[in-house]
Amino acid sequence: MITGLSPAAAGTMAGVGLLLFLIGLVTYVTLLERKFAARMQSRIGPYRVGWHGILQPIADAVKLMIKEDIVPADADRRIFNLAPVVFLIPCLLIFATIPFAPGLGVADLNIGILFFLAVSSMEIVGLFMAGWSSNNKYALISVMRAVNQIISYDLPFLFAALVPVLLAGSMQLSDIAAAQSGLWFIAYPVLGQLGFLAFIIASVAAENRTPFDILEAESELVAGFRVEYSGMKFALIQMGEYAHVLGTSFLGALLFLGAWAGPGPEWLGPVWFVLKALGVFLIITWVRWSFIRIRVDQILQISWKLLLPLTMLLVIATAITVVWRSAPGV
Repeated sequence: MITGLSPAAAGTMAGVGLLLFLIGLVTYVTLLERKFAARMQSRIGPYRVGWHGILQPIADAVKLMIKEDIVPADADRRIFNLAPVVFLIPCLLIFATIPFAPGLGVADLNIGILFFLAVSSMEIVGLFMAGWSSNNKYALISVMRAVNQIISYDLPFLFAALVPVLLAGSMQLSDIAAAQSGLWFIAYPVLGQLGFLAFIIASVAAENRTPFDILEAESELVAGFRVEYSGMKFALIQMGEYAHVLGTSFLGALLFLGAWAGPGPEWLGPVWFVLKALGVFLIITWVRWSFIRIRVDQILQISWKLLLPLTMLLVIATAITVVWRSAPGV
């Protein structure tokens, strides 16, 4: 908490500080992914700008800022220009309820997990605006695929996230983190491991990453829904995508990996939390760069015929386990 300020002013400063932190983190997460992918493929990756390429994200940002902003002649100009902002805002808002340590966060709501999941799904509005307003058949096919896929995997994602909610007995994210002080939920027998696995699969699909990247399949749709965007509009869309992946990684670290719990003094808690989130991000990246794209029908079958019923059974099994363990004499 910031002393000497009104609650509104303190909340505003906390929000601005979090936004600046996120912009810097998202910027360098792109470099982390490129370096990680390069090492997986026996390449070097970015290394020319700065020491071992450490200034490459800044160079990319400057390049995008000075590039020409092009709007297609037949596009819906107002919606086309507004879409990147509409896409970016929900991707940043999901961090509002994530506590980075006890008392360190913008808003620790008692329905934090519900807020996260609701706001997270709103990215589809900006995505659809971008594809529709471009007046490009590749962009339109891309957003129709995206709507299909995101809706299909939102339910398994929700059910996987409900496993820690039931184990903690609360939807408040700080309570879920505190409930793992003795045992991280990923170590909870059977339920924790299956819940985390389902969470990772649903996250990869919800983020439209390989092997579920049908909405921007380069060999079919060029750059997908963003094919007509350039300059800073393209940069805002990219920032939104990486912010959403990072937010999902923070949620996974909080739900299953004990959030800020770790060895050392208490002030190291936020550091541990960030490192765990980056670990989840690298798992998603590892999946992306290890598998090939699968067909649309296979993606839908995995969701509706496999992942959805299994996560529903997992939630039911978790609820039965919680009730059984809370019974007298157990």
